[in-house]
Formats: sequence, structure tokens, C-alpha cells
Amino acid sequence: MQNITKNFKITDNNKVSLKKYDTSFTADYKKDDAEAILADLVAQTADLQNQLYASNQGSLLVIFQAMDAAGKDSAIKHTMSGVNPQGCQVFSFKQPSTEEYDHDFLWRHYKALPERGRIGIHNRSHYENVLVTKVHPEYVMNENIPGINSPKDLDKDFWKRRYESIRNFEQHLTNSGTVIIKFFLHLSKDEQKERFLKRIEDTSKNWKFSAADLEERKLWKQYMEAYEEAIEATATPNAPWYIIPADKKWFSRIAISTVIVEMLKGMKLKYPKLPEEEAGQLEEIKRMLEEE
Repeated sequence: MQNITKNFKITDNNKVSLKKYDTSFTADYKKDDAEAILADLVAQTADLQNQLYASNQGSLLVIFQAMDAAGKDSAIKHTMSGVNPQGCQVFSFKQPSTEEYDHDFLWRHYKALPERGRIGIHNRSHYENVLVTKVHPEYVMNENIPGINSPKDLDKDFWKRRYESIRNFEQHLTNSGTVIIKFFLHLSKDEQKERFLKRIEDTSKNWKFSAADLEERKLWKQYMEAYEEAIEATATPNAPWYIIPADKKWFSRIAISTVIVEMLKGMKLKYPKLPEEEAGQLEEIKRMLEEE
């Protein structure tokens, strides 16, 4: 799987065309084998997370971005099902509050970063500020930025500066010991349609659908362009993007878990060792407990 995930990885500002990425790609994997493969990956993740938590050095930030119905929630649920809740934090970002609009666009995301020794998961993220706002530039007016009086003021230089702010933010995090993974769950428009229909037909999933979802679907082309531009402008070796095929949920979960395991292994995690004096006392303590 390692060579396959490299095909998903974007680490520089080369031109990105999402049309070139097969949303139904599954490599040589079979759905019948998926459950066992994922279970093994989840177990590896849990063990590595224990080491991360015990060492209390460094942290992992996992970002999920996607169109509606791409499977972000279920991917988080299935890939992180084995981790210790004490060492994992999940934040879902929706429309900013009045307080959040009164700060810079990164403020609320900085507050949600994982502490050392923990995994932080952001379901949507600071990238909404160059995705949904790129498609709906009128939303930027809520930020009350000096000199920005109408959407017409949002020229190429504005977006260039915003991408630069994101790159600098992520570079600062990596300099401080946070490893960053950014997933774009790449769903086809046809598959989104099928999942929307299932949400409508299944009463237990009706709450997941709203008329606004259909309006956003009409802007599919604009969103794909916004994603391409954002990935191109912010993919770096220290904060790579992974374009994950999302039409087959079982495969996207395997791909996501594989990347997470690879990145955690790359952190060279180890359980902390006791000082020599304390380690030498363990046998005596053990003897005393056994003699109770």
C-alpha cells in the first residue's frame, strides 16, 4: 500500500488536475478483504498513538476536506476507532461565530490544535477560508477586513496572501513539532448524487440532508477549481496533501489509515525510559508487592 499512497501525495506547487485522479480507484484490493486489512491498520494506529501519548513529544494534526457526502465523518469513525480518547481530539468546524469573525481567519483553528502527545482531527478546517469563501466571496465580508469593502476587492493578490498565511501557519506548526496530514476525499459527482438519494430515502439519515446541499452541488465546477488552486498553493513537503479516492468508502478508509500509520512511524516514536535509578528500584518494588 505504501507505493499506492505515494500516488495520492502532493508535496509541491505543481499543477493539479482533479480530473486525472480516479475517484473509484481501489488498486488490487478487494472489498471482501477490507475489514481485516482495516482492523490491522487500526490496531497499528492504536499502538503508535499510545507511544505518542506516552512520549508527550510532538503531535499529529489530521485535516479532512471534501464535498458533502464524501464520507469524512465515517472515515474518522472507522480509522480512529481504536485510539485512546484521552490522546485524540476531534473538532468539526461549521460557520464561524460572531466572536470568531472578530478575529483573523486562523484564530479558531489555532485554538483547536492538538497538545503534545496527541492526535488532533479537524473535520473541515482553515481551508474553508480558501474554498467556500472562494466560491462565495460574499462570506469574506463578514470578516470586516480593512480595505475589503465588497467581493470585487478580492483580487488575485488577496487570495495569494491568504494561501501564504496558511503556508506560514503550517510551517510554524511543523517547526514546533506538529506533523500535518491533509486529506482531500475526492468524490465523483455521480457518487454524491447516489449518496444524497440514499440520505433522502433512509429516514434515519434525513437529518444529514438539506436543500442547501443541492444548491452547493450546482457549484461543483467552481468547488473543484477552488480545491485545485488550494492544493497547488499549499502542498509542501512538511504539510502534504493526499487526494484520496472516495467513491468506495472501504478503500478510502484503508488508504487514510495507511497514511496515518506511515506518518506516525516516521515520527520515530518510543516509550519513555525511566531514569536508571528508578528503573533499578522496579525489581525491589515488584518483590514487595508480591510479598504483600
